[in-house]
Amino acid sequence: MEKNGKTFIKGLVIGATMTVPGVSGGSMAMVLGIYDRLLKHVSEITKYPKESLTFLLWFAAGAGSGAFLFSRGISWLLTTRAEGILCFFFLGAVSGGIPMILKSASVSRIRGRELICILTGILTALLIALIPQGMFAPGTENTPMHLLFQLAGGFIIAVALVLPGISASQMLYMLGIYESTLKAISSLDILALLPLAVGGIMGTYLTARILEQLIKKHREATFLMILGFMLASLPELLPGHLAQENLLFCVMALAAGFIGVYFVTLK
Repeated sequence: MEKNGKTFIKGLVIGATMTVPGVSGGSMAMVLGIYDRLLKHVSEITKYPKESLTFLLWFAAGAGSGAFLFSRGISWLLTTRAEGILCFFFLGAVSGGIPMILKSASVSRIRGRELICILTGILTALLIALIPQGMFAPGTENTPMHLLFQLAGGFIIAVALVLPGISASQMLYMLGIYESTLKAISSLDILALLPLAVGGIMGTYLTARILEQLIKKHREATFLMILGFMLASLPELLPGHLAQENLLFCVMALAAGFIGVYFVTLK
């Protein structure tokens, strides 16, 4: 029971931090020493169903609770004048995770091969950014076509859930559904979130299996592509408008986001 309680608490922390764009759930799981177990239990759920399901259910319960508790505060802040400052905090948080990715890739310098991997990640992010904003938004329509879109959206978000360095909330921002998803979570609108959740579960299983093999065989290239994805997503976090009187607070928020994530991920 004590083991399950620790899993729940770690899930709670990861779920809470995942509501902040830039704070990667995968990175936080690495810091808390639970990432390898998560990857193992997700990829081996069909081989060892009882053990894996027990672990994953306790983790999911914690992560869901953390996301619910933290999302209410974030949703409220996004409706106030602090929105621009919050965006700069998110921008700093994403930037703060970059050194961790470089360390994971074990890269000392960037040459031709490394540059190609980074550019591949950038191109992938740019292609995702071309998806019409709000296409995967939860609860907007209940037509079969829109439900399929939401399933696909959940599948895409699952990639960010599994990959260290990429924030799930950051992915929601890129897809244009961050605020609508956060609102649905904070109001416990289960029906609106269900298609995204189902797509996320399927995507998480598939991504975990693929990632496990990629990290074993092509660790450097995998993390460099993640780095490229992160770099391309930075402009998406910039606020649409910014009042001049908030510039000092924005710089402070940028620094706070960077320093916070930098020290946590390099712990």
